[in-house]
Parts: sequence; structure tokens; C-alpha cells
Amino acid sequence: MRTSITWLNDYLDPALDAQTQADLLTAAGFPYDGEDLAENGEAWQEIETTSNRGDCLCHFGLAREAALLGGSRLKTPKVSLPQGGPPVSESIEIRNTEPDLCPLYTGRVIRGVKVGPSPDWLQQRLIAIGLVPRNNLVDATNFVLFEYGQPTHVFDLDTLRGGRIEIRAARAGESFLPIGEDAEPIKLVPEDLVIADAERAIAIAGVKGGAETSVTDGTTNILLEAATFDPVGVRNTSRRHRLASDSSYRFERGVHPADIAVATDRLTALILELAGGELCDGTAADGKPIPSARAVSMRPTRCRAVLGIDISDQEIMRLLEGLGFAPNAEAENIRCTIPPRRLDIDREADLIEEIARTHGLDALPINETIRIRAVAPRPVDEGLNAVREMLVGAGFHESVTHTLIGPDAAAAFLETGHAVLTVDDDRAAAEPILRPSLVPSLLRVAKHNHDLGTSNVRFFETASVFDQCKGVHRERRLLGLLVDPPAGSRSRDHASLGQAAFGVLRTTIDRVVRIVGGGNVEIDESVNIPGFSSSGAIRMDGRVIGSLGVVDPGVAQRHGHDRPLVAAEIELAPDGVAEALSTWPPENTAAALPAFPAIDRDLTILIDEPICWAEIERAIHAGTPELLESTEFVTVFRGGKLPAGRKAITLRLRFRAPDRTLRHEEVDPQMTNITARLIDAVGGEIRQ
Repeated sequence: MRTSITWLNDYLDPALDAQTQADLLTAAGFPYDGEDLAENGEAWQEIETTSNRGDCLCHFGLAREAALLGGSRLKTPKVSLPQGGPPVSESIEIRNTEPDLCPLYTGRVIRGVKVGPSPDWLQQRLIAIGLVPRNNLVDATNFVLFEYGQPTHVFDLDTLRGGRIEIRAARAGESFLPIGEDAEPIKLVPEDLVIADAERAIAIAGVKGGAETSVTDGTTNILLEAATFDPVGVRNTSRRHRLASDSSYRFERGVHPADIAVATDRLTALILELAGGELCDGTAADGKPIPSARAVSMRPTRCRAVLGIDISDQEIMRLLEGLGFAPNAEAENIRCTIPPRRLDIDREADLIEEIARTHGLDALPINETIRIRAVAPRPVDEGLNAVREMLVGAGFHESVTHTLIGPDAAAAFLETGHAVLTVDDDRAAAEPILRPSLVPSLLRVAKHNHDLGTSNVRFFETASVFDQCKGVHRERRLLGLLVDPPAGSRSRDHASLGQAAFGVLRTTIDRVVRIVGGGNVEIDESVNIPGFSSSGAIRMDGRVIGSLGVVDPGVAQRHGHDRPLVAAEIELAPDGVAEALSTWPPENTAAALPAFPAIDRDLTILIDEPICWAEIERAIHAGTPELLESTEFVTVFRGGKLPAGRKAITLRLRFRAPDRTLRHEEVDPQMTNITARLIDAVGGEIRQ
């Protein structure tokens, strides 16, 4: 916040020079952040405030802090209001239909004002902090805003229709023209809270006043508004319509209803002084009862133990008194009545922090030794590290990408019946979607590396993905993998290149599952995965743990890829392989190496293109060959002289007897049975 050195000294006796003000406020937790001279030659300083100290977004609030630490006396502005005017109820009625969003709304009426320039002293105060003086009414509201931190507004009473103010939700499509040069009408939505007269919205609550009821040179009767609004509601409306003001900035940080009256009295007296007029008796108001003051207790012994300093009870009482907490010693406790402006004080720890801050953070002891307690790594972290090491050893590079992506990128990988989650933030306007999959992010990284001349990439990432179904939000942590066709793949056939990349990633998935301690892995091609042309669900011991497939060519092209890429996602939490990772490392059983040699038989079978490897394995093992030890994929061939729609799969069958050296004549009958089952089950043709 920009502060005027002169203005701050209006409330301090004795006055403090600029350097002293900067030093004291910095020590109080409000760092000095630069200085300069205003157009009128007055010095100003930029003072930072934290989001929980809305009470210090004003000169009087900062002066209170400087007075406590610097030993000055705090001077409170004196206010005296005339009595005997007509009742305010004859001029205006307040109807608050949304007390949860507007806990208190007040209005005062002054008749017979004269609009004109502000006096020099007021103009100088505003110019010193970078504001442009307008007229005595508007300048008075700005002065009180930066004096007490209470936003206010002045309506031209004669432009209000129906003799009433109504605080209500906006009507769908209701139009509103905000005050300001070159302002354009905006369409309101029911989520907006508005200040309205009997017919129309005349202000967006806590954000912006309306042009149709603003004061002009001809204004003679005015309504002074002072209220408080729900911080979240003000923030949402401000962001929704891209409207912001000094008022909304303060309402977003909290304004207590009990602080309204002091600021209203100050504004009323100031306008009567500057513009004349007759004040109507009373205040029109509607809302909830003002909450009673909160009481928080603190143990001095606890304070000394936490801070590590020997500070006396008397000094603690002095500091709490200076903060306005009205401390009262009770046995072992000090009971404080928290002023309404201090919305940040709720518990004993908050009071201890206040003592530390005002006594001086530089007075707290510094422990030169830091005690460290070594904690054993979690099994899930060790398991993931083992997976990462394996992937890096296999030629993968780990990527770290942003959680937000664009709508088109998200839609391609969104599960049926699910919806995306959107971030309501202007800074994420181009990419506001919390990604439902890691694949779009990996595709972007691959494109960047392809553009830099890297022709073969392998990437992995562990991160969270988000979506929702029937209004229920879902967050999952996944391991995402993306690979190009392996180096040396010369085929120009898109399917062959995709098959080669698929084989690389399929083998990688087996190794990932083996490391985490999973069991048998199968690819269920009956499950269609969004964003893929050829895909399937990854099953571990029959349970789905992820997905694998060739990225849909159209999706790949939209990301700048003309070659096939294969991607996979394995769920790490809350389901998928989470249970296996939670008990990592897996139990391994040692087994003796084979004592007798094996016999390998290679077999090539010509089958239709849609038949998958899992079907071949099931056919081979259907008869449970007693001597068959393993089945391994060797290669696949397409094209050439093969018929269209057919492929030649070469596989290797390994036979071994545990108690003797196997003879070929013992294997021949089993090979005959296996080939017969293959022909019968998959319609294959055995090639010699």
C-alpha cells in the first residue's frame, strides 16, 4: 500500500520521519518496499501488508502499529454530528435479502449538499498516494477509505427509484453500467450480489458503483453507503467480470460489521464540513446482529516457553494493551478481548505471535544447532524410485509438466461420462483445464524435442490427473509413459511402426509391474481407451491398473506428430498398483537354476491381423503341456507376399524336464498338440 509520510503523521504525536516510519513498520511485519515523491512534491512510501491484515490497509491502522513500537501517542480523529434533522426513514428504506452475503448494510442521508472542489489539504492527501481528486463528495469517500480502510459509496438520492435500497442476487441477464470513463455495460448472473433500487441494479456489492446513480455537479441529496460483504463472494464477482477496485481489495480481506459505524461517522462529518447540507436523523440499516467481541486467553508461561525469552508479565500486558486487546490478568492466564478489526486473531498461538512481533523478532534467540530426526523412507517412495531407475536405465527421460492444459487437449482423453475440472483464474485463460490424462503433456514434450532434432524419444512422468463424474471430483496419481518407434525402424507403414513402439512399451510395462511386485500382466483389448486408435486396459492378476495404446493419429497430428506414438498410464494411487507399492519391496523367493538343458522350438503362424498375442498364449497353454517352460514372442511380419489383413507371428517355445536331459522325440508330440490347438483356436496356418 502506498502511504503518505505526512498523512501517517496526522495520527502520531510526536511525528516520525520517513526513515523511522519505514523501520518501525518493517519491524512490525509490514516491510518497506520503496519510496518516491508524488506530483505535489510530498514523499510517499510503499508498505507491504499480508493478506490477513486488512486492518492495516489504511493510514490509521499503520499508525497504530508505528505508535506501539515507536512510543508515539496515537491520535484518533474527533467526530461530532449534528442532531435534529428529519428521520432517515422518510428518505430511504433498506431491504437486505442476502444477510449471509451482506452481514450489515447501512445508509445515511444528507440533503442540500453542494458539490464542488475539495479543499487543498484533502487534495494534497490524495495526490500524495497517487489518487486524482474529483469533487468533495468522492474525495471524502476516498479519504475515509485510506484513513480507516472502510469502503463507502455515495449515491445521488434523487436518482434512486422507489425510495428504497435492496441487497439481492442479480437477475439472469440483468444489465449494469459501472462507473468510470469508457465503461461498458456488463451482463450479470445470479451468483452476483447487487445493490438495487426498486427497479434495477445500481452497484455490484463490494466491487463497483453504477454510473446511473453516481453523484454529479448537480447532485443535492445523497445517500451514504457503508456495509460489509462476504469476502469470497466479492472475490468471485470481481474475477468473473474482471472488475477490481480499492474497495473490493479490502472487502476480499475482510471488513467487520462492528467497524462500520466509526468510519460512517467520520465520512458523514467530513461531507457536512466540505459540502454542507442537513443530516437526517438515524441510520437506515438491515442485516444480521453484530457479533459479540471474541475472547482469547494466553498463558504467559507458554508465551515465554515458545519464544525462548524471559519477558515479564508486565511487558506482555503492555504490548497487548497497545494492540488494543484489553488484556485482563486471570490466575495463570491473560484474557484478551479482541477488537473487531483483528480478524486474524483466534487462538493462543496468535497472541504469542503478536508478542513476538511487537517485542521484536530480532530479540528472539537463534539456535545455532538444528536437530534432525532421520525418518525411514516410505515403501511407496522406495518403490517409485526403483521404477524410475529402471526407466532411466531403459532410455527414458523424466519430465515435469504443468497441470493445466487446453480444452481440446483434455477432451480427447476424457473418459465417457466424465467431465473436466476448470480453474477459474484469468491467468489460465488459454489453458484452464486440470488435465484428465498425462498423455497430452507428454505429447507436448515430445513435440518440443522432435523440433530440436531428437528423432527417438522416451518419456515418463508421475503426476496427478483430475476429472469429475456426476459432480464428484476424482484425483488419481499416474505413471505416464510415451515412446517413439525404436531407432532403426525403417518401415513406412504406420501400423508396423506403431507395432514396434507398442512392443517396446509392452515390455517396459512388464518390467514396471515386476519391480512393484505385481503378478501376471495382460492387455484387455476389449476396453476402448479415449485418445487411442489401438488400445487396451492393462490388467494385473485380472484387475485393471492402467491403459496402453497407440495414440490416435488425429490426436497426434494436432500435437504436431506425423509418426505413430505409443503411450501408457499406470495408476499409482489410490488404486492400481497402490497396494503393491505400500508394501514394497516385494517378497522374492530364491529358486535353484535349471540342472538340465532345455529344447527351444521356433514356430511361425500366419493369422488374421485382429488376433492378439494373448489369444495365442491362451491357445498354447489350454492343454497345459507338462514340459513347456515358457512362450516368448520373437517377431511379427506384415506385407511382402502375405495376404492382405494377415500377419506372421514367430514365437519360441521352451521345453525342459526338471529331472533329466530332454530328448527331441519327447517334445515332438507336444509340438503337434500345440500346433493343432493353435489352428483350431485362432484359425492359424503353420509356416515351416
